[in-house]
Amino acid sequence: MLAVVKIAGQQFKVKAGDNLYVPHIEGKAGDSIEFTDVLLTDNGSSINSGSSVKAVVKAEIVNDLIKGEKVIAFKMKRRKGFRKKHGHRTQYTQIKVTAIA
Repeated sequence: MLAVVKIAGQQFKVKAGDNLYVPHIEGKAGDSIEFTDVLLTDNGSSINSGSSVKAVVKAEIVNDLIKGEKVIAFKMKRRKGFRKKHGHRTQYTQIKVTAIA
């Protein structure tokens, strides 16, 4: 079975047993979580979308805090001596999808 789930404003295509890196979710490693905002389900023979979807995606937190790659925002205006450098590393949570019910 396949499902499209909305997690923290982003859409993810998931199957049972998938490992995903999603935007940071509160919880510790080993906690189980449920996602009720399912947009589409496909079980081979039929596809449901919209308000006809009655599925829930169950997952388990594998790693509670993972930092992404460093992103640097550099601003400069030529001949003015203006230079500004900002950087950040986005925080992610690794989850494992256990079931789609």
